[in-house]
Formats: sequence, C-alpha cells, structure tokens
Amino acid sequence: MQEITRNRILFATGSLWALPVTLFGLIVGVLLIPFGARLSVSDSALVFSGFRVFGSGALTLGQVILNARPDLEDLVLTYDCAANGGVECVRLGTHEKAHVYQYMALGVFFPLLYFLHGGISHKNRFEQAADRYALTGQGWWPYPRK
Repeated sequence: MQEITRNRILFATGSLWALPVTLFGLIVGVLLIPFGARLSVSDSALVFSGFRVFGSGALTLGQVILNARPDLEDLVLTYDCAANGGVECVRLGTHEKAHVYQYMALGVFFPLLYFLHGGISHKNRFEQAADRYALTGQGWWPYPRK
C-alpha cells in the first residue's frame, strides 16, 4: 500500500513539475484539432493524433503527445536502426511515454537538455533511453546510475 501511495505522490509531483510545458503542448494540440487531431489519453499523457500538419512523427511536450499517426500502436524503428540500418522496432507510444517520464523528472529543463545532447539524433541519450525503455520496460532515465 505504501508503494502505491509513494508512486501516486511522485506522479503528481512530476505532473506539476512538467505542467508549464504540458500547458504549451495542450495549446498546440488544441490548435491541431482543425487539422484532424483527435484527443485521447494513453501512455500517461493526453494524446492528439491523426492530424495532417507535419510528417508521420510524434513529439512529446510535458504530458502531451502530438502524434501525426492515427494512434500510438505503430511499431517504429529505433533511432539507432533508423540511422545505422537494422530492423529493431519499438511501439511508438512506449517510446513517447519515456519522454513523458523524462519531462516529469526534468520539467522545463528537459527541452534545453534534450537539444544540448544533440536534438533529434540517434546519438542523443534521451532518445537512446526512450528506445531502451520501449524495448525493455526499464531505463527511461538518460543518465547512468552509479
């Protein structure tokens, strides 16, 4: 019982810490509704899916996932396979859920750290951690634990 209470407190605290970016994501998501976006809840986030504005990718902003695909169930290549060849795939929603957790831990500092680590790249430790989490269910934190 204590574990459940502890997890709820951590989730609520992380949600508050990520709230400024979540609100921005919510505004962007609402602006995407005229372009076909549909709202749902999945992977610890509000999800706006199916809009026709940019490519077929997904972007996490706090606890909001902007997903150009119809839903988060698609299997996508890991960043490493996309860059270097290979066939290892992950569920898109699980990859994005790792970014939700990263936002909940780092709050408004996440975007800065993300771009300092290389932005959208297979070399970015945040993307590596998200792929690891999507593959194993563990390891969403991008820094080694000692």
